[in-house]
Amino acid sequence: MLKDAQKSVDDLVKGLEPPYWPPLSQFARLSEEVREVARLLNHMYGLKPKKKEEAEQQLGEELADVLFTVVCLANSHNIDLDIEFEKALDKLRVRDKDRFVKK
Repeated sequence: MLKDAQKSVDDLVKGLEPPYWPPLSQFARLSEEVREVARLLNHMYGLKPKKKEEAEQQLGEELADVLFTVVCLANSHNIDLDIEFEKALDKLRVRDKDRFVKK
């Protein structure tokens, strides 16, 4: 599922020096990207209107920036996101199976 995305990112950044930023720089980038998602959602659904001079943003693009940064962080730590994502889903299926109301 995410293996292809991880390979695409790795192939793309292999031509850069360094191919992956140091972990704290990657985390700072991730924080910046998540902040952009938060700001956009606040403009869309919150009480903070967008300034007229602010550039138009698309939620999908902002989420993709977050995903790209997460993939970079995972790749730089040799983490297989398919395995880890499946573990995350298992938490919902097993540990939290009775935690939420079902339809």
